[in-house]
Amino acid sequence: MSAVILHKKRKPRLEQGHPWVYKSEIERVEGEIAPGQLVAVHTHTGKYVATGYYNEASQITVRVVAYHPLEEMTTDFFIERFTQCLAHRERFVKGAASYRLVYGEADFLPGLIVDKFEGTLVVQILTLGMDRCRDRIVEALAAVMKPEGIYERSDVPVRELEGLQQTKGLLYGTCERHVDILENGLRIRVDIEEGQKTGYFFDQRENRAAIAPLMTGWGHRSGIALQEVEGSGLQPVNANGKVVTFPYWDGATVLECFSHTGSFTLNACKFGAKKVTCLDISEHAIESARTNVGLNGFEDRVEFVVADAFDYLRTQVKGLDERKQRAAAGSTGSAKVDTSKPIAAGGRTWDVVILDPPAFAKTRSAVEGACRGYKDINLHGMKLVNEGGYLVTASCSYHMHPELFLETIHAAATDAGKILRLVEFRAAGMDHPRILGVDEGHYLKFAIFEVRSKA
Repeated sequence: MSAVILHKKRKPRLEQGHPWVYKSEIERVEGEIAPGQLVAVHTHTGKYVATGYYNEASQITVRVVAYHPLEEMTTDFFIERFTQCLAHRERFVKGAASYRLVYGEADFLPGLIVDKFEGTLVVQILTLGMDRCRDRIVEALAAVMKPEGIYERSDVPVRELEGLQQTKGLLYGTCERHVDILENGLRIRVDIEEGQKTGYFFDQRENRAAIAPLMTGWGHRSGIALQEVEGSGLQPVNANGKVVTFPYWDGATVLECFSHTGSFTLNACKFGAKKVTCLDISEHAIESARTNVGLNGFEDRVEFVVADAFDYLRTQVKGLDERKQRAAAGSTGSAKVDTSKPIAAGGRTWDVVILDPPAFAKTRSAVEGACRGYKDINLHGMKLVNEGGYLVTASCSYHMHPELFLETIHAAATDAGKILRLVEFRAAGMDHPRILGVDEGHYLKFAIFEVRSKA
């Protein structure tokens, strides 16, 4: 078997479980190596370390698939790996029929993603080594999962770094474009052909459910409390002594920005939110969210906004600031504020603001700009949280490390004059395991903060 010999002065990442060998770490190759071929990886002293597939065209030249000698990734090899993947999901995502089945390096199958949407599998093949095994991958998935169909969504630019073209299409059986799935007891319609990535993001499943405690307990702010009513038992009664018939009287008002399919909106409604504003810049995304809201019968509690989240948040803050200035001027009799001008649009606030933006930093060089972006949306977002309410915020940028993410939000809070109490800090769900030492797998940060004003 051909072999890759590593430099003596490299860092021992491979021995610590990291599955990548960079071109700069390779001292020499021994034997003729075809692109995508399996090679043995040895230290400079000749000690065997791992087996991986080779692509000289990529900066990540070897991606490890085994820690024992392996001649070929056969159909049986993939059947064994997929069986292990399924066992993990059946243990940790109990009862679910839809989840991430294969998560690349974390499932010891670098360059391969497989999402299960009920009886449909959607695969994403990102690297040359896996691309050469397409037929075996499909055969093994069919054997282990027995799906109705397998659809490929390898229409991603990262393939071009491997010398591959973007591609998508049917690989096996039959696939409907739209598949209805259940997540957290909610019905969601997934577009496997045109939706982002494979059609849906499973990584926030547990995080979406984590907002449940934030959705109720707000009735007292409106002067509503449970009281004993003669002949009716305990009933919600308002400050005027009238029984409140609206079933979600105790629910939160919620703003979800970057809503995509409206998944946080759905969970907010499920857990008792009074009113949800669902916002995305994409009309296609809002139509998707609208469909999902309708599938779950939440139409009466959701309003949809097609807008740029940055602009929308700034507009609301500007309106809020102007109203505060006018109120202060009125109470002090100040003439510094011209009340003859109409009040600016905006000025709304919510009990819970949810920010789940796309990755702002896709490269190391983009981190500085990403920090500005995250600071901006979080600063304006927390200004719109009612006193004692909650900011729910996330980042899926790997280069935005957890410490930097929290530092950036802290800086935003300082500038906004807010005190934040961290209630919960989470990562991706259990169908997205992480190999210790592989920081690239720790991409998702999710935090819940209570927001208080210094004043």
